[in-house]
Amino acid sequence: MTLQWTAVAGFLYAESAILFILCLPFISPRRWQRIFQLDIWKKADRFRNSAFLTMIVVLVVLFLDAVREVRKYSGPAQPIGKDVRLYPTMFDHMHMKLFRAQRNMHISGFALFLWMVMRRVVTLINKVVKKSAEHDDLLKAHQRLLQNVEHDKKEE
Repeated sequence: MTLQWTAVAGFLYAESAILFILCLPFISPRRWQRIFQLDIWKKADRFRNSAFLTMIVVLVVLFLDAVREVRKYSGPAQPIGKDVRLYPTMFDHMHMKLFRAQRNMHISGFALFLWMVMRRVVTLINKVVKKSAEHDDLLKAHQRLLQNVEHDKKEE
């Protein structure tokens, strides 16, 4: 694999590991919220959206390049003629290039897909924490209301 496809494959593996960790059930959304609110993330917050879009553009370009390579090597069979005798491994070489192009297309496609899934998972974790905080506030307000009602009944 060339350096760019090794980097994309490494990125795919890192995304898979991060998503696996984000989906672990014993780590609560509140703990993730505390992790997301560390100072290091606050400093990088202004670059977050542009970095996300940049990665999407890079992955889309790599995906389209891989699609172009797949189309190039999976085109209709050319009449070969005497070249078969001169280069007996030509068919194997073409199938090898097609396999590599398809592999690169799948790697870049899954990396692109997981990048968007990871963004959505982080957004949903933040929403769950906010709704949970609202729910806790409503519960506390309800309990205070019940205590006030009981206190008013005792006074009467």
